Amino acid sequence: MTKLKLASIDDDKPAKITVTLPAALHRNLVAYAEILSKETGKLIEPAKLIAPMLEKFIASDRGFKIARHAKPNSTGATSVPKPFPKSASESAFRFPAGSAQSDKI
Repeated sequence: MTKLKLASIDDDKPAKITVTLPAALHRNLVAYAEILSKETGKLIEPAKLIAPMLEKFIASDRGFKIARHAKPNSTGATSVPKPFPKSASESAFRFPAGSAQSDKI
């Protein structure tokens, strides 16, 4: 059995919105619905997948979680923690001059 991120679709009262999808994305959505329908034994409309997929995406987005839970500072702006340095040269940590590690930086 295929391991999909969505297990089942809850029957909930939907809010109606209109979205325009690129053709390739729509084909993938239809294919996903077909696979999920086979696995669950229930007919699933592709449009019903959009909300659960967005929920999964938002729930797994670390940057969104950090920004959403950022605390406002005294000016009312939210402070978001700075990301880790991308390289050793951006790091606040420095090896002693002349050490083997300092030559690599």
